[in-house]
Amino acid sequence: MSLIDSHAHIYSEKFDEDRAEAVARAQEEGVTRIYMPNIDHTSIDAMLEAEEKYPGVCIPMMGLHPTSVGKDFERELYILEEWLGRRKFAAIGECGTDLYWDKSFLPQQQEALKVQVALAKKHQLPVVLHSRDSFDETYEILAAAQDGTLRGVFHCFTGTAEEARKVKELGFLLGIGGVATFKNGGLDKVLPHVQLSDLVLETDCPYLAPAPHRGKRNEPVYMTLIAERVADLLQQPIETVARETSANALNLFKL
Repeated sequence: MSLIDSHAHIYSEKFDEDRAEAVARAQEEGVTRIYMPNIDHTSIDAMLEAEEKYPGVCIPMMGLHPTSVGKDFERELYILEEWLGRRKFAAIGECGTDLYWDKSFLPQQQEALKVQVALAKKHQLPVVLHSRDSFDETYEILAAAQDGTLRGVFHCFTGTAEEARKVKELGFLLGIGGVATFKNGGLDKVLPHVQLSDLVLETDCPYLAPAPHRGKRNEPVYMTLIAERVADLLQQPIETVARETSANALNLFKL
């Protein structure tokens, strides 16, 4: 059984003491690829270093996280665009909007997302979306830009069944992670209404560790726990969940 972690910050300083061991643990558990979303210009070096040390396993994206959008966001976008012109990346991400941490820069977040959606079209790349407490704000921009060429994933999806339906109609996937294992996470009411073809799995490590490790550092080896929970909710064998979600991830990223 093989699994793909479609969203993991394995380059985070939280792994500086044991990154090699964490990657090895994941591989031993059947995790074959770890896709790494970028945050801003400060995370690029660490992300690319992880790619260099674990080629074919740790695969980078390029994007500007909404919580890194501030008054200088145009400079950040310039750096991002410069990197996209230099080499291949798996996706534009992670990008989007976030109204959980700070609402004061929403207009700038929306503008940054629009620019990154345009870059995704230009480079024919999928978009990896962050939408914490801001599903409607993110969805509105994507829906307006969807011309049949956009594809991507709403990462760390924790929304309603209606929001899941809207994501599917948009032609995007749902990224399901550790929240699916939380007692009051809410996904137990949503996942029974979706298909495996709608999903990719992720850890979002070092954040959102699944039960029974909630509150501790998350890591890609816990992909099995997420797959087990999804299999239970969809009443499917875990081997089927692993196979289908991995195929979805490979088809999404194509790199």
